[in-house]
Amino acid sequence: MAISGITITRREPFADGVLFGEFGPYERIVGTARGELDPANPANAAIVGLDRASRNEAGLVEYDTDFYLLRPRLGSGKLLFDVNNRGNKPMLHMFCQVAPGPDGNTNDPATLADAGDALPFRRGYAMAWAGWDPDAPRGNNGLTIRIPALAGVEAEIRDEFVSATRGPVLERFRLTYAAIPTAPARLTRRHRPEYPPEDIADWHFVDSRTVELLPSGTKPELGQIYEITYRATNPWVSGIAYAAQRDMVAFLRSDVVENPMRGKCRKAMGFGISQSGRFLRDFVRLGFNRDETGEKVFDGVLTHTGGIGGVFLNAPFAQPNRTRSGYQDRTMPENFFPFATAATRDPATGAEGVLLQRDGFDPLLIQSNTSTEYWQKGASLLSTDPTGSQDLHLPETTRLFLIAGTQHAGRAGTPSSPGNCQNARNPHSAAPALRALLVALDEWVTDGTPPPASRIPRIDDGTLVAADALHFPNLPGFAVADAATNVDPPGDWVHPVHVPSPYQTLVPAVDSDGSETAGIRLPDIAVPAATFTGWNLFRAPFPSCELCDRDGGSLPFALNEAARDPADPRPSLAERHASPAAYAAAMRRAADALVADRLLLAEDADRYMATAVSVSF
Repeated sequence: MAISGITITRREPFADGVLFGEFGPYERIVGTARGELDPANPANAAIVGLDRASRNEAGLVEYDTDFYLLRPRLGSGKLLFDVNNRGNKPMLHMFCQVAPGPDGNTNDPATLADAGDALPFRRGYAMAWAGWDPDAPRGNNGLTIRIPALAGVEAEIRDEFVSATRGPVLERFRLTYAAIPTAPARLTRRHRPEYPPEDIADWHFVDSRTVELLPSGTKPELGQIYEITYRATNPWVSGIAYAAQRDMVAFLRSDVVENPMRGKCRKAMGFGISQSGRFLRDFVRLGFNRDETGEKVFDGVLTHTGGIGGVFLNAPFAQPNRTRSGYQDRTMPENFFPFATAATRDPATGAEGVLLQRDGFDPLLIQSNTSTEYWQKGASLLSTDPTGSQDLHLPETTRLFLIAGTQHAGRAGTPSSPGNCQNARNPHSAAPALRALLVALDEWVTDGTPPPASRIPRIDDGTLVAADALHFPNLPGFAVADAATNVDPPGDWVHPVHVPSPYQTLVPAVDSDGSETAGIRLPDIAVPAATFTGWNLFRAPFPSCELCDRDGGSLPFALNEAARDPADPRPSLAERHASPAAYAAAMRRAADALVADRLLLAEDADRYMATAVSVSF
């Protein structure tokens, strides 16, 4: 067992001991786990640098990780393990429909309000998290891990920064690794990735991990990509992250006396959103679903918004916080062949590959994506050959779903304000579809009931097309994208050189409203009151021709013909439906069809109807 012991720092009732049906009350168990890895064990062979890490007297490499467990008194015997995203616990946002903010304390859930509508609690799942990123934010109960660094190892590396696209306005630049301030370093900026870099002379190292523009207090300009190349030292053995997640799940499934889940975990399901969804794709690809003792780790895995990506993690001077888009982190490693769960040939190398190990230890796998991942994360390559020429025949152990008309971060509470984008953002939530897919995964791993068939756009039926062939309507005042983000093979990320991509990505086709025609069309997409897209365009000072960072767009229909702009080709609500009652009836038919197909829970169908009956026009 790779987990050698745990220390519990908090053990307390959750939600004051409220009962969750037959499964009783839950308790919070918080602490740290100590792990040991044998570099000679084949289960750890994929970890880059493990053989050079410091070892204890037994010849093992040590680490310790934060963990967080919500355990039911009785439970269903099932573990739902959420691979954290930058130290955060996003699972409750999505499965419990808890909006972020003061009413959604999902990093340290304590009250009944933090459980939202409590779907995973009502199903009796134990829910667990463990740290894997040593540089994840520690504030607000973030999860981290302590792993060894390779002392004295140096290399020239590159960091990239853009102010206010993925967080607040930057004051300074925080480097991923400690710099050697006496070594040569270069700071540049450019407005777009393809522009030549402009050298910046006025800057200095505040300390080994902080860079500041001069004069002191000068803020980085919005709309500029800043890059610094510098001599860095002491990289973490970051690939230990995969083993840490593997080992924590294996521990919770074990009969070890210290295990707080001892005897209560018959099945384990893994879940990840965005970065953590990409992490799980790598986890499977690198063979970590088999633990050191030769047992399966996850019986089933559900990833959301991972696209075809992995994580820039299992490498010297890794930077797992990166997420590639057409504008930002464009040349950082993220997309690693093979992309699909069916065998394909890589046009870049000629090698054949498949995401799965096909050794009996692969989990049952469901991958869902929004429209955004087709435009910015290459999601079409999950179901086509790398040249985008033909559809693939996927194995029966995997399913793919497009949640049509949704954006990357779509969940409860997503704003519709433009933000950095030209169009209003897409407030549509993917959560109702994900909740149904979670239940389907549970039934698949528990009793072998296959989930619904994949619902994705395809080449052979014309629902998957090239971005420049998309027939998107001309909508007044709505900026239209005409190109998707390229998928490039990994290259020299420190001194990148552009080469033509051998991969061809495609995007979902749309109807005359601009609504996607394939995938899971949730009721308010199937019976729309607006056009919802998974893409948007930046507004100044960011480059207006670039896709706005993982944001979608929205444009409501007019309520009636008198209110409709004559230039808007989309009929108003009143022109589409004879009455508000007819609109509600159409919503009911769409919701009932999805419930029958096991792609929407009955309780979520009722929520749609509660909103639909309040619509007037």
